[in-house]
Amino acid sequence: MKKVGILGGTFNPPHIGHLIIANEVLSALSLDSIWFMPNQEPPHKRKEGDVTNEQRVEMLELAIKGHPCFRVESIELERSGPSYTYDTMKLLTERHGDKEFYFIIGADMIEYLPKWHKVDELQNLLTFVGVNRPAYSSETKYDILYVESPMMELSSSLIRKRIGDNQTIRYLIPDSVRLYIEENQLYGS
Repeated sequence: MKKVGILGGTFNPPHIGHLIIANEVLSALSLDSIWFMPNQEPPHKRKEGDVTNEQRVEMLELAIKGHPCFRVESIELERSGPSYTYDTMKLLTERHGDKEFYFIIGADMIEYLPKWHKVDELQNLLTFVGVNRPAYSSETKYDILYVESPMMELSSSLIRKRIGDNQTIRYLIPDSVRLYIEENQLYGS
């Protein structure tokens, strides 16, 4: 059975923190691949910016290009309304019965797990993988595999703010994504 890591997020825009986490989990757990899964409408976040789903996918494709074990899984973009991880993972396990899924979450989401929709049922569909994140606790009653990853204070909202303030984002995101943002004048660039 193939072991697949799922890294969900808005990826608005994708940054090197996402890539580092994915690569660390891939290596630490000897997974076969990592699927980057852009969210449609995360229940715990409000939608940011004027970026379309297609643009987020294009930026993500650019960010992971060249890594043989990374791919984009756009299942959540096929549905409308709030994206609940349970519903998505139920569909993925039905479609890919030959895969064992490892759902990657940061410590910020570990703290939030008790509020997740059908989290107890979700644990029957996958294995949670927790990665450290500055200023968050990783204490929980849920079964989680932990992977150490280099920590940095980096987020998509920080990148959007820096772009809006006309500050550099070089080395915070892949150059291909930075050029895409500039060419398409995203986030007020």
